[in-house]
Amino acid sequence: MVKKDSLIKGTIILAAAALVARVLGLFQRIPLDYMMGSSGGVYFGIANSLYLLLLLVATGGIPSAISKMVSERYALGKPREAQRIYGAALRFGMLAGVIMALLMFLLAPLYAEYISKEENADLSIMAIAPALLLFPLIAMMRGYFQGRQMMAAGGISQIIEQIARVLTAVGLALIVLNLGWGDRWIAAAATFGSVFGSIGAFAVMVYYARKLRRQDAAEPPVSKEIPGAASALPYRSIYREMFSISVPIVVAAITVQFMYNFDTNLFHMLTDSFYGGKDAAREALDWLAIRAQSLAGIPPILAIALSTSIIPVISAAFSVRNMDEVERQTSLVMRIVVFTGVPAALTLTVAAVSVTGFFFEGTGGSGLVAALTAGTIFQITMMTSNSVLFGMGKARIPMRHTIIGLVVKVIGSLALAPLLGAYGLIIASTLCFIAISTLNLRAVGREVSHTVLGSRWGGYLVTIVASAGAGYAVDLLARSALDGLPAKVTYFFAAAATGIAALAVYAVLLVLLRVIRPEEVKQFPGPLRKLLGPLMRLAPKRAASRD
Repeated sequence: MVKKDSLIKGTIILAAAALVARVLGLFQRIPLDYMMGSSGGVYFGIANSLYLLLLLVATGGIPSAISKMVSERYALGKPREAQRIYGAALRFGMLAGVIMALLMFLLAPLYAEYISKEENADLSIMAIAPALLLFPLIAMMRGYFQGRQMMAAGGISQIIEQIARVLTAVGLALIVLNLGWGDRWIAAAATFGSVFGSIGAFAVMVYYARKLRRQDAAEPPVSKEIPGAASALPYRSIYREMFSISVPIVVAAITVQFMYNFDTNLFHMLTDSFYGGKDAAREALDWLAIRAQSLAGIPPILAIALSTSIIPVISAAFSVRNMDEVERQTSLVMRIVVFTGVPAALTLTVAAVSVTGFFFEGTGGSGLVAALTAGTIFQITMMTSNSVLFGMGKARIPMRHTIIGLVVKVIGSLALAPLLGAYGLIIASTLCFIAISTLNLRAVGREVSHTVLGSRWGGYLVTIVASAGAGYAVDLLARSALDGLPAKVTYFFAAAATGIAALAVYAVLLVLLRVIRPEEVKQFPGPLRKLLGPLMRLAPKRAASRD
């Protein structure tokens, strides 16, 4: 049986799947970093960034729209309308896949030569284009399952996708490397792995779709529709509703990928005056695209999962005007983001040298890793607050805020990149995240009264500063003490010690400073309650305050 998942369970499933997928994706780039020179890394980064941007443009908002529309129909007892919406989405996914794949393949040479200024990236762009044939369809299916609050299907398909992609990408790249064909062909072979990933993911979604169909036939969902009557919902109305929801979501969803694509493809144009030569600029771009952007994708994993699972939950409650539940879920999701996303970002930031040295060939670009990872704190807040507003049916609000943020990004990049190079681009991205997050949180506050930490923010800031400082000190001491060991061993133990120290200080101070309280721990998932249970004995005995 395909079971419905709660917000917490659904988030854990998606977060675990995203973490596995991200780690597998990172381990794809590690061998590629050794197999290719900086040119190959640039070609791979350009093709991958363009592919992800086009995928988001084609599908970015549709799965969330499907999730919202389907969850609302089931909450209102209209399962046949939900099925009709699903069918319309599948038709759109097939059409969008064919169009986007053809455009990417045919326009690859022009894009590589005139936009990215790396004409040898054309082969990599053409190699990854066929993956767009299936992924829009997969995205539609994931949206439907999310609307049914069944997250396992999407999570498992992500893992299978990454396993197939990594194995084929690295295997094909090794074959081409042994043939001596050079960086251009190695990068193309690596990007072609995404095509096999799409086939694996599609197979998983088809399996779950058939399983759910059999389950619905055996146990029909509760329906308030007239038996035997045809659905009165025409496709024109479905697409109108779908696009009215999805277009604002697309604009918000492409924020991160737009910025990565902007930085990667306009890097030479914006930073040539800073680096003074194409070789130096290409090395910095390789570090940014292959190392920094890969590692910076780890801290937002939980936020991505929360952003996906919170939409149908809030949408279902909002559709029946259960505002107490909307307020409770909003407070819960924001609190989870604060307690988990921030320490993950700061730990990777202070351990950037060791983490970069362990995963890649040398520590080059570790400063870029630290800078970009630190900015993900605001990316996490932006993504979660976007989804809360989407669930409330206020999709145009985050769209407007995203447009404002992207204007900040473009202006900031034009002003800072010529002066600071890659760091200028990263600072501009962080300013964009801050602008969108600030505007979003104000908008959420106008809709529902929610409390994240209340008067506890002071204690939380002390906790963050102390844990980051402890982690940074441990990283320096560990690298110095283990200097005589092989470099990879040194970096591994230094990174591990830094993470343990920073997270231990963080957890203890959360309890000692009463940032987290016993009554809140009872609402957490079982594994987290067991982890925090012994620490709660350290909590000072004090009357609970109203916040």
